[in-house]
Amino acid sequence: MKRLVIGQDAIVGPWVCARTGGEYTGGVTIGMARDGVLIAGVLFDSWNGRSMAMHVAADGGGWLTREYLRAAFTYAFVQMKVAKLIGLVDETNAAARRFDEHLGFQLEARITDAAPKGDLLIYSMTPAQCRYLEA
Repeated sequence: MKRLVIGQDAIVGPWVCARTGGEYTGGVTIGMARDGVLIAGVLFDSWNGRSMAMHVAADGGGWLTREYLRAAFTYAFVQMKVAKLIGLVDETNAAARRFDEHLGFQLEARITDAAPKGDLLIYSMTPAQCRYLEA
């Protein structure tokens, strides 16, 4: 059985970072567990009152549900009231680029030589672009 994992930032945050190549330094998380085992996580950090970054990681399939996406985007856009959600992607990570674009993120900027394997791509989404919020 799948369930959302809320309030377990110290567990979900490092789990996400271990899969995305980052180092956990804090943030708010929403995880997805199946039969008590974490299978996906979203880490929100770098909140500045107007925007924040969103990092996503998963092990295997079956985690990408409307309920999970609604929870993640509701947290960012409704609870935190961000005007822009930001996704940072290494230009060589084609799967992450496709995933962000599938969710509705738009490529906004490129920072040359800022990622381990090349350029850092900055994707963004506004509440008006998000199709996962309750109408």
